[in-house]
This record gives sequence, C-alpha cells and structure tokens, in this order.
Amino acid sequence: MGNFIRKPSKKEPSERIDRNLEEGRPSYSSSPETNSQIDSVKKPTLPKPKWRSPQRHFIESEDARRLPRVIRSGLQRCTRTCLGFFLAAFVVLFVRHFLGYQFAANRCRSVLLALLIYFNISLRRDIPRNDIQRIVATWGQPGSPTEGEAKFPTDFSRDITPIPCHSHNDYTRKVPLYDALAAGCTGVEADVWMTNNDLLVGHTEKSLSPSRTLQSLYIEPLLDILTHQNPQLLPSIGGQNSSNRTGDPSSRNGIFDVNVTIPLTLLIDVKTDGTSTFPLILQQLEPLRTAGWLTNWNGSTLVPGLITVVGTGNTPFQPLFNAANGTYRDIFFDAPLEQLWGESAPSNNKIYTSSNSNYASTDFNAAIGKVQYGLLSPDQVNTIRAQVAEATKRGLRARYWNTPAWPISVRDHVWDVLEKEGVGMLNVDDLIAAATRSWGG
Repeated sequence: MGNFIRKPSKKEPSERIDRNLEEGRPSYSSSPETNSQIDSVKKPTLPKPKWRSPQRHFIESEDARRLPRVIRSGLQRCTRTCLGFFLAAFVVLFVRHFLGYQFAANRCRSVLLALLIYFNISLRRDIPRNDIQRIVATWGQPGSPTEGEAKFPTDFSRDITPIPCHSHNDYTRKVPLYDALAAGCTGVEADVWMTNNDLLVGHTEKSLSPSRTLQSLYIEPLLDILTHQNPQLLPSIGGQNSSNRTGDPSSRNGIFDVNVTIPLTLLIDVKTDGTSTFPLILQQLEPLRTAGWLTNWNGSTLVPGLITVVGTGNTPFQPLFNAANGTYRDIFFDAPLEQLWGESAPSNNKIYTSSNSNYASTDFNAAIGKVQYGLLSPDQVNTIRAQVAEATKRGLRARYWNTPAWPISVRDHVWDVLEKEGVGMLNVDDLIAAATRSWGG
C-alpha cells in the first residue's frame, strides 16, 4: 500500500489563489439563469480544510511499519516459540500422566533444547550481518541517519497502481475515499441528499448524519491531497519554465504517484430533487474549482483536470447540455448506456457526447440479462461489445452496475469479459478482489 504523508509544514501558504479570477474564467457559468439559481442558494460557510493524513485510518499497519524489521520479525518468531512452549508443556504433562515422571522429564529437556536451537537459528537470519543490511533494517526509523530521507513530498500513494475500477457505494466503506484510493480505484461514488441547505451522504434517508457530508468525506480530503501532491518547487528549479502548484495544469500531479496524469472520477448520485440540489452541488465544488483541479468544458474545448465530477441519479441533464453548447461547466452527465445502441434506442440519443457526458452507465441485469450456467452467452457478449464500442466512439466510458457478485467464478468471468471488451470503468464492490486481479492478463 505504501507509506502515507506527514502533515504539511506550517510555513506552507494557507491561502489559495483564485485561479478562475486570474484566468478570467467564470466561477460557475456564464449563463445568467444558472447564476441566478446559484445565488439564490444560501452559501454555507466552508471551514478551512485541515490536513488529515490517512495514517490515522491505518493505525495498526502503520504502527507495525514503524517497528524495526529485526524487532518485528523477532516478536513474530517469539510468539510462535511461546506457542510451541505451551504445546510442549501439554505434551509433557500428557506423557508424565501416562508414562511416568522420569520419562516425562527427559522428554521435556529434549523439547526445550530443540525449541531453543530453533529460535536461535531463526532469529539469526534476521540479524544484519553487514552495513547494507543494517541500513535496510533501520531505514527511516526515528533517530536514524535516514529518518529524513524515508519520504518524498509526493509519496502519498507510493507503490499504489491505479486501476480502472469504480468503488461502488464508496461511502459505505469503513474508510470512505481512502479505502478506494488504497486499492488503486480511479472512481468513487457518493449518494447525496439535500438537507438543511447541505449535502449529506448516505444510501438511505435513515443512514444520513450531519457529520457525513459531501464536503467532509470527499471535497475537503481531495483538496488537501492534491494540495499536498503539488508542493511549491524549490527555488533552484522553479524557474521561468517550471510549473508549481499555481502553474500549468497539465504538469500537475494527480493523486497516484505511479501515474500523475490519471484523474479521479467523483460520481455524485443525486437522491433529492435535481433542480434544487444541482446549484448547491455547484457551489460546494467551488474550492476544487478555485484551485483548478476540475475537468471542465470551457465553451468549446474539454480541458482535462485531476478530478472529474459526474452527476447521476436525479442530476438534470438540460443544464449540462446547455452549458456544453456555449458556457463553462465542470459537472458531466452519466449517460444511459442502454440508450446509445440498439433497435430500441431513442432517436435523440445523439445528444450524449464527451462535451456533456463522461460515464455511460446501465443496470447489467436489465441491459444484458442473467448469467446462465456460469457463462455469458454469445448474444450477451455481442451486446456488451456493441454498447461499449458505441460509448467509446462518443468519448464516453462505459460502466455496468449491478453485475453478479456470486458465485465468485461468475463474477470473475463477467469482469474478464467486460475488461476484454474495453469497458471504461469496472464497477466493483470487493476492492481487494479488484486490486489483486490480473489486469490486462
């Protein structure tokens, strides 16, 4: 999973430059109607985001990593040895009871001597025998000469390989957002409900909590992560042609250090009335917009960003379509995949393009059908191939939700077929299975 980041230095500037004002770009939309809608919504006070290192979400694993390797391995072997002692004592008592005291005493000495030799030999293998092994064993430990060399500024996602998987119902996980990022998922999902002029996150109304909001679970952490991933360059290399946090967006670092150009997709599933909820979503995205992290349509061209926001559920399509025809916007639509291809496809399905949409999703069971006898039929595979090809031709990423989860062999078979046919994003519930599968294999 890799090590995670420390808190930023207190010398780091806390004020972020309003990139929209610098570049002459409107904050929401150049459409007067849209702006009036947004202004009519009471703007919530956005607290200054506080850096929250994901270390606190992985306390056990991080504490284990802080221990020197020799001590950690020694403790593990000591535990196994103690268990062996208990087992040996039980055997001795058993033998003594049935075969006599003298026989048991001899056996006890033999067992203890064998365990002592075993423990000595096993531990010696982990004791550094030269300077190189000693450096490796103590690298980055507090008080060691390499304490300050163990981390680099953008090592938040060190050794995590990004994969094209979408963390379905991500907010239901033990650690929303961070669990998905640790698995390498490049898409997360949040169901939002407009309540008391705020956006609460939850699967149903009964699961809502004032402390679990779109800002606290996703917007603020993403803002902090990207700010930390894009530190100011050192003066010696921050010359005229260099880019830093406020420089060229194309040279910025994304979340995943393995490939800094891969964006994260934030799918916002609107559960309440879309017309009244949509302006509030626009408003709460302002910190990411001001920092310049969002993928956007500038009226004529799609400008890639590090965060791509996609609206689904009750998200209204018309404001996005109108914006795509001439004004700035940074929320894209989740197009209906089942309507893009086939004899039953509506005649107006040509309106879904990369200028107004990003995902193209559908219910797997409704669009493809049940998987019979553990395998997809040739007709089902052909339907998947045609739908994915049509979405790809329009610049959209196909995604099937409600795919089979059990039996595991059926799930893996469906995943293999979807990946082979070029699905843009694999919708997953089991993050461990997705992270450990052989992608492209």
